[in-house]
Amino acid sequence: MRVHNYLVVFAFFLPCFSLTAQDSIGLPDIQAAEKLFDLHFTPVKEDSILSGAIDHLHFYQYLHEHDLYNSVPLSLVFDPLLPGTPYDRRQLPLHWNIPPAVTLPTNRDDLAFYSIPELASLIRRKKISSVELTTFFLNRLKRFGPVLHCVIELREDSALVEAREADKDLARGIYKSPLQGIPYGIKDLFAIAGTHTTWGTPPFKDQVIRQDAYVAQQLAYAGAVCIAKLSLGELAMDDVWFGGQTRNPWNRALGSGGSSAGSAAATAAGLVPFAIGTETYGSIVDPSQRCGATGLRPTFGSVARTGCMALCWSSDKVGPICRSAEDAAIVFAYIHGGDSIDASSRTMPFNYTGRVELSRLRVAYTRNYIDTLPEDSPEKQTLAILRRLGVKLIPVDFPDDLHGNEILSLIIGVEAAAAFDKLTRTNADDEMVQQNKDRWPNTFRTARFVPAVEYVNACRMRTAIMQRVDPWIRQYDIIIAPTEIGDQLAITNLTGHPSVTLPVGYRPGGLPGSISFIGQLYGEAQLLAFAKAFQDATPYNKEHPKGF
Repeated sequence: MRVHNYLVVFAFFLPCFSLTAQDSIGLPDIQAAEKLFDLHFTPVKEDSILSGAIDHLHFYQYLHEHDLYNSVPLSLVFDPLLPGTPYDRRQLPLHWNIPPAVTLPTNRDDLAFYSIPELASLIRRKKISSVELTTFFLNRLKRFGPVLHCVIELREDSALVEAREADKDLARGIYKSPLQGIPYGIKDLFAIAGTHTTWGTPPFKDQVIRQDAYVAQQLAYAGAVCIAKLSLGELAMDDVWFGGQTRNPWNRALGSGGSSAGSAAATAAGLVPFAIGTETYGSIVDPSQRCGATGLRPTFGSVARTGCMALCWSSDKVGPICRSAEDAAIVFAYIHGGDSIDASSRTMPFNYTGRVELSRLRVAYTRNYIDTLPEDSPEKQTLAILRRLGVKLIPVDFPDDLHGNEILSLIIGVEAAAAFDKLTRTNADDEMVQQNKDRWPNTFRTARFVPAVEYVNACRMRTAIMQRVDPWIRQYDIIIAPTEIGDQLAITNLTGHPSVTLPVGYRPGGLPGSISFIGQLYGEAQLLAFAKAFQDATPYNKEHPKGF
């Protein structure tokens, strides 16, 4: 009865839109649409559908007269927690190990690869000022940014103002965090007042958003100094933007991967101590593994996305790209949390100690991905190192029959097409650099032909995947998987589980080899402690590309 009354009201309300477009839909259009959507109706049913389709067209035209800016969110909210899942919400005090006896290097360029605790020690003990450190990294960005095509906009004047404030606070004995006075870069889909926020594509090249994104605010509270907006593949796809292709510092003939292209390349090359990236489907994992960085993709909703370009409301995530798990832990500690604007965000505890008893953890490795790899592959070498460290590895088959890629791709395509509706309808997408069949302009157009019913059912299939995968993952503390083999990357993005991608050796040609450690929902503390234990026993994250 309620549905019937609603339809009556809807039909009565339509004339109020005062639309002048002609009713141009006929039965042949209905019959053609059936072929597109795998539907089969009788002629009588097709005739009944026609008037409703015309009404819908009028309503679409009404919607098109009211532009929704990218910052207007969905009324639906994705939650990675299944109903009834218990979680401890107690936040304990955090203690950071800032080494006392750090000295400046003889070769000043070596400073580019110091860890966050080492830089914090130098600053706190007045061996270098924030202004000096900021100037040092600004000069590196000026020198190597054009080589890697990784910088969209430098914040030189603003950064030096922030650095001077950090030095004043430190002189007064005001200690905010280990990040105080330390420069960083941020992916240019985050708004920062006083800068352009280009989203990496010509249609938005001159865009100015007069606010600071949540993550930038949190880092400002911690005393960090934002020195650059870093490149991203346009509208968060791949590594090509209006300034060219962001290059891999290990081999500049290759791209850095995307879409957090500049964040990974600049961090790996020592142009910034750390950077902020985002992931919807591999955008932290992919460039981190290609550039040999340590990238944390946190649990969905762990960091509020306010002031961040929306691509897919139910899958966008914010995380740090660093050179070590310890650095990632420090950054995550000061950016994680929810706010009152991003309804998907949640403040959960991050009780990081950096310590873990490896022999007591239940650590699984994905044998259906790893067992068939060569014995000298970085993945198998990683398992050998972990066994020597006392880890008891449990062979498991990652659930790989769930069509995760197809489901996630459909959901992202539809939500992204909605987020950039006007771009498609005005043909402004013609200005975008990438016009290949598998790039955003065509993806947005294709998504217009996904019925709402199929999108909703894809989301329901997502829930079914969560119901199957989350209890399976909860059996283990850590799951080890290749970064991009099989369907785990899609599935864990669908379920919202965190992962850390880190360098674990080298592949033929000298490129970094990387692996992903997958953790429990909101289990970033244990996940990063496990990664730290591996990195403490290996040299890979401490090495860096030549020429920088």
